Amino acid sequence: MAETTKTMGNRPPKGFQSAERGWPELHRIPHPPRRLPLLGDVLGVDRHRPLQDSLRHARELGPIFRRRVFGNEFVLVWGARLVADLADESRFAKHVGLGVANLRPVAGDGLFTAYNHEPNWQLAHDVLAPGFSREAMEGYHGMMLSVTDRLTDHWDRRLAAGHTVDVPGDMTRLTLETIARTGFGHDFGSFERDRPHPFVTAMVGTLGYAQRLNTVPVPLAPLLLRGATRRNAADMACLNRTVDELVAARRRSGGGQGDLLDRMLATAHPETGERLSAQNVRKQVITFLVAGHETTSGALSFALYYLARHPEIAARARAEVDRVWGDAPHPRYDQVARLRYVRRVLDESLRLWPTAPAFAREARKDTVLAGQHPMRRGAWALVLTPMLHRAPEVWGPDPERFDPDRFTPEAVRARPPHTFKPFGTGARACIGRQFALHEATLVLGLLLRRYELHTDPGYRLTVTERLTLMPEGLRLRLERRRPEGARHTVPEQGKPAAGRRQHPAEPRSASRCPVRGAGD
Repeated sequence: MAETTKTMGNRPPKGFQSAERGWPELHRIPHPPRRLPLLGDVLGVDRHRPLQDSLRHARELGPIFRRRVFGNEFVLVWGARLVADLADESRFAKHVGLGVANLRPVAGDGLFTAYNHEPNWQLAHDVLAPGFSREAMEGYHGMMLSVTDRLTDHWDRRLAAGHTVDVPGDMTRLTLETIARTGFGHDFGSFERDRPHPFVTAMVGTLGYAQRLNTVPVPLAPLLLRGATRRNAADMACLNRTVDELVAARRRSGGGQGDLLDRMLATAHPETGERLSAQNVRKQVITFLVAGHETTSGALSFALYYLARHPEIAARARAEVDRVWGDAPHPRYDQVARLRYVRRVLDESLRLWPTAPAFAREARKDTVLAGQHPMRRGAWALVLTPMLHRAPEVWGPDPERFDPDRFTPEAVRARPPHTFKPFGTGARACIGRQFALHEATLVLGLLLRRYELHTDPGYRLTVTERLTLMPEGLRLRLERRRPEGARHTVPEQGKPAAGRRQHPAEPRSASRCPVRGAGD
């Protein structure tokens, strides 16, 4: 975007603009040494791990710095005082840029990728927000239990065969099935497949392609990414086809159980009476299926890594599960929130590796960031959340140490606001935050109660990046704890089988919308 405050008039700023256009005193902000003409700060860059590259520069350059790549200048921020100022909603708003904007061809004006001025964002938010109320969450609880039963059945088979388990792969299966069933009444059959569902393969492809677009000069992208562009087009077609067939099946069925898809198709805005268009419904479904499982699967995977690496922490969390849940085969909805230490384990994992590792903020008007750095309207900065979560002035001299007690109520109250941001900030923060936290806490509690977790002593954490973060190659060896009571599961089609009972929170006749073909 080449416009400045003077030429934009009343139109809201959107899209990319290099930092020279929005930061009048850019020269005061440090940048990496050995900057090259035209190419910029590319020496030593790891294009497969750009986020971790930026963390390295952050440690060297301080709480605000800039990087120049192929002629475009970016300002990156992680200092607690600077981020707190960027969180001021009266002066700053979400900025859709970098990899997020690269997802717009597939996610369009969905909740995550919409520009602030696009009306469908507020419409969809107001229509869908009740889908994440406490009442709605209680309705999802039984389905979450049912999907977790499928995970533990799979892990029991792996354990019986003497095999380890693929943590990132299985957490992806779990969270995809959870959002698909609770939100859209659909079953992808992930645990019955030897390979990931085509939707997952296509999703990983589009995320990876969006990230690769940031690593090549824009004019050369059609040439350098010719093959990748063709594959991305096929991936987008798979995502669209899967969702279109899912929506068509729901329309033919005449409605489900009042889930997110029903809200998208049938609910009007409470004040204006406006409804989501068919095209926007597609974009919102893709947004929820992708964002609703990709980040949660990463959060669970990192938490399981740290639990396996710290048996004393796992023992403390397991003791809490045993004390709070007792011998009941499955916990009630209200018992999940009582796992306060397990939740602290999850929060500490999200502190070190927030799976959505950055968010961008743009100035609503000409302003001065933290009283130091002038910004014109539309100027933006990228917040490096993992570095914010490691700021020594907030987290102490050992921020790399895994310590769930950083999230005791006393410690949380003692910290300044806006220093823990795994779900973004402000009006555009993650709408599904409570859904993800309930699901992840429930799953960790169930797995801790059932298994002892062991990593390969030689494993060293490697973090893979595809816009989101995930531990690479993490496998665990399981050891079954104690026999449990009769397990309560919900078989397919919602009909109790012999010797199996329904989860009390799941409807007796949960509808399913089969997607025929679905890119298989």
